Amino acid sequence: MSRRRTTVVCASVLLVVLTCVAFLLPVPYVTFKPGPTFDALGSYDDKPVIEIGAGAKTYETSGSLSLTTVSVTRPDSRISLVEAFVSYFDSDDALVPRDLVYPEGETVEQAEEQTAAQMSGSQLTSEAAALEAAGYPVDSVLEVATVTEDGPSDGVLEPGDAIRAVAGTTVRTSARAAEAIAGNTPGSDVRLRIVRDDEPRTVTVTTVPDQVDGSKARVGITLGESLDLPFTIENNLGRDIGGPSAGSMFALAIYDKLTRGDLTGGRQVAGTGEIEADGTIIAIGGIHQKIVGAAESGASVFLVPADNCAEAVAGGDEGMTLVKMSELEDAIASLETLAEDPDAKVASCS
Repeated sequence: MSRRRTTVVCASVLLVVLTCVAFLLPVPYVTFKPGPTFDALGSYDDKPVIEIGAGAKTYETSGSLSLTTVSVTRPDSRISLVEAFVSYFDSDDALVPRDLVYPEGETVEQAEEQTAAQMSGSQLTSEAAALEAAGYPVDSVLEVATVTEDGPSDGVLEPGDAIRAVAGTTVRTSARAAEAIAGNTPGSDVRLRIVRDDEPRTVTVTTVPDQVDGSKARVGITLGESLDLPFTIENNLGRDIGGPSAGSMFALAIYDKLTRGDLTGGRQVAGTGEIEADGTIIAIGGIHQKIVGAAESGASVFLVPADNCAEAVAGGDEGMTLVKMSELEDAIASLETLAEDPDAKVASCS
């Protein structure tokens, strides 16, 4: 073999090897894929997803109210260039920059703790919203859960302090409180109106930059929410899913169990949407993947947060009726109407 031919062969082999390596190297993206659905009116691990305790009058339900999920690349996994190409050309998948999902410096444990906390919060706010919609009085209390030792709130706030307002803005949920705190300039003072031992007071905390995003302010506390409920509500879905987007479906399931009539009309209904204690429905991510997952599970109606409607319509309805909701009461009214007449016109994404 001539020297020239040997050089060409070696270069070709090297090019093939380098190309293969490039395709196998991880890229800074994660994939969103349709995930499984869970019927909030059904069972999970041989237990009802929603269990309402003694002292409450409950009613039989039919059909299903399924919360939907997105299968996201784990924080401790990386996708290759080949996987990225496949997802890019798959209409049911989404390719998202990794740092939008997992901020630089965030550990696997931190990511899992955050999604678990979001799920716990969604369960709490769904209970509050459902009970109020069903006519039960609910008192929601936002409290300091922990205070970081030697942090800005150490010696100023105490676990158990009830947070009433941040910088003059009344807050009822941990998400709203965190947002109100984060919006301040790091290093500035923020006033908190609290209640300690039944005594209202105002305290001032000097904020510090967030360790991940230095443009956001933090005060060195974690928050929790408690409800004064007339009876217990247990959510047995477990830790297999995380995030806040199941809240609206949890609320509808609780409402359906506590009220007369059949909210679904015996149909398979699915949906998504974060919910606040006052019943406000908040937009979520991965709407197209959730719609695809719901259609694959056999749902005929899908409940969409109003602010997700444009994205939902652009991705296609997968043969389902896309019902628009801004408040929990919107979803209840639309489902009751469809239960009586499946062909009735209701607020929809169009």
